Amino acid sequence: MTNPVQALSKSVTVNDSPFMKPMEWLSLLVLAGFVLVVLPVFLDGFRLNLVGKYLTYAFVALGLVICWGYAGILSLGQGVFFGLGGYCMAMYLKLEASSVENTKIQSTPGIPDFMDWNQITALPWFWQPFKSLPLTLILVVAVPVLFALVISAAMFKRRVGGTYFAIITQAIAAILTILIVGQQGYTGGINGITDLRTLNGWDIRTDSAKFALYFVNAGLLIACILAAQYVKRSKLGRILVAMRDKEDRVRFSGYSVAGFKIFAFCLAAAFAAIGGAMFTLQVGFMSPSFVGIVPSIEMVIYAAVGGRLSLFGAVWGTLLVNFAKTSFSESFPDLWLFGLGALFIAVVLAFPNGLAGIWREQIEPRLTRRVKALRPAPVAIPHGTPAE
Repeated sequence: MTNPVQALSKSVTVNDSPFMKPMEWLSLLVLAGFVLVVLPVFLDGFRLNLVGKYLTYAFVALGLVICWGYAGILSLGQGVFFGLGGYCMAMYLKLEASSVENTKIQSTPGIPDFMDWNQITALPWFWQPFKSLPLTLILVVAVPVLFALVISAAMFKRRVGGTYFAIITQAIAAILTILIVGQQGYTGGINGITDLRTLNGWDIRTDSAKFALYFVNAGLLIACILAAQYVKRSKLGRILVAMRDKEDRVRFSGYSVAGFKIFAFCLAAAFAAIGGAMFTLQVGFMSPSFVGIVPSIEMVIYAAVGGRLSLFGAVWGTLLVNFAKTSFSESFPDLWLFGLGALFIAVVLAFPNGLAGIWREQIEPRLTRRVKALRPAPVAIPHGTPAE
């Protein structure tokens, strides 16, 4: 009897093919060349740092490809994990900038300035671990993933999904934003955590530091693409797609649907957290404005425009939407929101599979035919003629 997961996976793009197809290797090389070579050569420091900020959002879009595109879990609260990762990194940077020497004019030296303003006289216990850089790097991923684990286990174990799950994640984003703003003495409030200066003694405010952080950011993004590609091409990827299309059949086959959903959601949270941490390092602050409902929905738009079934499309979609957002806001400050909305509607209506759909349906078949046409035809050896 045929395994239902194997039977279902025959109808989708995930299969037993190699880790990456030739066209996927080409897509990776084009993306890496564009991000690592072309942009650094042709853009000035300010614009390059701006692109670096866009690339931090691409981490979230990558997670949405796995979570939404392959597992069928639409999350409208990915800004929560982006923000948690960013806040974890910001807490370490703020503590390093709040040494006793730097804060000697405060009522309580050695604590962040916003705590002193709110009459807090000792560093809270949950800030203590962020005095260590190695522990901070672990917590940047561990805290958002643990939070995602609690949310997803509570929901998926009770078979809450679809629209209900999307609304719940949106509500969580709103609740966390209100909590961060309300606890000003511990989180910096509406202003967030600012005045971040050094990373383990290295000044991150200089142009050379921002240039180096751009390449670290791009390298981590490519590493996350390869990790997501591994998941996509593995048996786990086939199960995620089968679960998305026929959840009941997968459950009746003995697979733990809740477990696979939890994994996909936590993986997306980990990617978003890495992006949030890199955002804090490149931009130099973190605030609740990146945690709420609006940024979370924008992150879904990035994946939708790029193609929610394509890892590379998600990155290109993120760059395109943010470039359009910046261009519209600079050229038409009163109309840029309408322009951005029109771009999203046009892409979704005309190309429901996003930019990746255009590549897969229009460009890739033509390139394949061109390559085949350029190959020399095999020489036919007449029957009976001895081969030399």
